[in-house]
Amino acid sequence: MATEKPEPVKVLYCGVCGLPAEYCEFGPDFDKCKPWLREHAPDLYPDLFAGGEKDVEKTAEQLQGVGISSGGGATSSGGEASASKQEEVKRLPGGKIKKKEKPEVVIEKIVRNKRKCVTVVKGLELFGVKLSDASKKLGKKFATGASVVKGPTEKEQIDVQGDISYDIIEFITDTWPDVPESAIFFIEDGKKVPAA
Repeated sequence: MATEKPEPVKVLYCGVCGLPAEYCEFGPDFDKCKPWLREHAPDLYPDLFAGGEKDVEKTAEQLQGVGISSGGGATSSGGEASASKQEEVKRLPGGKIKKKEKPEVVIEKIVRNKRKCVTVVKGLELFGVKLSDASKKLGKKFATGASVVKGPTEKEQIDVQGDISYDIIEFITDTWPDVPESAIFFIEDGKKVPAA
């Protein structure tokens, strides 16, 4: 008695994002997938394409109508100053402006496992300090483990075992004179507090 072999399921994969066409709406580039889906799988998203080409044209016109002007109203006599301001301002996706970082050192004490804590030092590299050298000096000075690690924002920081927040300001200002005491901050209860 021979049993019939089931036919393999044929899956239509999106030509833009590579996901199965029915999962494109959950992918990262659904807006880019829409033209491909309209052409190759119009039956999967009928409510999406009910308006047809007119909705697409309206959306395109609305997007073109929204523009960001470069502030051409008042021109200053110093063209070089305005050019340097444009270099400082970086635009993020969505038109948001990324502010230039102020050089500052942030010290945070993180408590773990009830009594154990880690002191995190961020921002020393903004003052020209090599983090690997700084971690060695901190480890020797406070007789503890110190290492350079990537933080949650993908920036490198120094993790020092133990609570050294009481002596670290004096050590930083003595060891690296380029770091002013006014640029050192603590994070206490989620708020940035100046150390001075």
